[in-house]
Parts: sequence; structure tokens; C-alpha cells
Amino acid sequence: MTTVDPAGIEQTAARAALAVPGVQELHPSLRHSLADAATCLRRTFGSHPPSPEAGVHATHTPEADAWHLEVRCVLTDHRRALDTARDVRESVRAAVSSQLNARGRTGNVTIVVTVTRINGDRTPLRLHAAPQFENFSPE
Repeated sequence: MTTVDPAGIEQTAARAALAVPGVQELHPSLRHSLADAATCLRRTFGSHPPSPEAGVHATHTPEADAWHLEVRCVLTDHRRALDTARDVRESVRAAVSSQLNARGRTGNVTIVVTVTRINGDRTPLRLHAAPQFENFSPE
């Protein structure tokens, strides 16, 4: 049995989540967002955006050989969010389980998918002017 690096699990999960139709990007967690805020000046001058793995957090419980993954997704509005989130969960579970099995690990894998935003091509609400009446006089 070989050890499994959480960063490798996060990378596998990110690739699997991004492959699901309707997933636009993965949203960084608070810890990644705070780190990005601290380097705002550097980013202004051409630094790279956060990696997709920033939207995945994996923790391992060695006693039970169990993995818990949190996946934070930004979705498009082309599919129902529930269907997309379910597909992300199953895709990530299959990819991570496959990676663990290849390394001789058979522990439990729990996936939590959080939809942080849905982006779409919705037309903005337009307010129409009040109708104009000619020669209107109240009685």
C-alpha cells in the first residue's frame, strides 16, 4: 500500500469536476481567496489565476482510510444545477476511487459539492415606461 498525497487527490478531483458538462470553473475556498487577496498587487501585474485545485479540498482520516472532498463549483445555466452537482459528485467519486484503488487503497470516499454561483446569458429585466395617454383628463 502506498501513501496518497492529498494534492494529487485534489488534482484528480478538479480534472473530473471540470469535465462535467455545465461546470464553468471551480471556485477557490476561503483559505485560497484570502491568500489571493494578500497577493492582489502581484496579481495585478500579470500573476496567474488560482489553479483549479483551489476549488477542491481533500482531507484524509488515516484510522479509517477515509477521504472527504469538498468541491466548489461555478456552473453555467445550460443545465439544472442539481443534475450538474450530482454528475460532479459521481465523476469525482469515480476518478478518486480509481486513483485510490490503483494504489491499493480501498477506503471510503465522501464528496460534498457546493454550487457557489450560476453564470448565464439571462437578459436583464427591462422596466417599461408608463403608457402615455393623449388628451387624458381625470374626471
